[in-house]
Amino acid sequence: MPKSKLAQPLPARKPRADAERNRERILEVAREVFTHDGAAASLDDIARKSGIGNATLYRHFATRDALIEAVYRSEVERLAAAEQRFAATMEPIEALRAWMLLLIEHISRKQLILPAMDTVTGGSMRLLEGSRPLIHTAFVAAVKNAIASGDLRSDTDPIDFVRALVGVFHTTALPGWEPSARRLVDILITGSRTMPKHPSRPSRNR
Repeated sequence: MPKSKLAQPLPARKPRADAERNRERILEVAREVFTHDGAAASLDDIARKSGIGNATLYRHFATRDALIEAVYRSEVERLAAAEQRFAATMEPIEALRAWMLLLIEHISRKQLILPAMDTVTGGSMRLLEGSRPLIHTAFVAAVKNAIASGDLRSDTDPIDFVRALVGVFHTTALPGWEPSARRLVDILITGSRTMPKHPSRPSRNR
């Protein structure tokens, strides 16, 4: 009987960590290229600047739309994750302020990548609508933490904060919108702060 052939070892797969690093590198470079070149951004250019082959890029993101969506989604996920990080490391009122300022930065960055987002099927509004629940949940959680700590009045409605600051989305075409939005953060927080209790004054002897 012929000797059975020894099973050949399968080629070693790349560690999963390598694949994840490649994906994060692609997203990082794509964010920069889409911001700089907008709708004219080239996937070949993104692959080259990422230091990977085109095949690797398409293995992670089969289409241009998929890459643009992933870039924006990753930004939203970072924003949402920051709320939890701030909550764990800061006083609630400072965590709220820091996260609201970060939201303004997110809106500013979104404006830069918007031309590329407008090229996806369904347009940028589809991406914005899809990310809204994640942002809304993080925002409400930050406000509720500040209420629970006593920094904000108990009658504060988190939705008032959401409506006020999300309204900034509709002013980004106006000059000076970003400094105005930053001032709005302090206006909202100051206007909702718990009033300090003044010690009762001792009655004067008559």
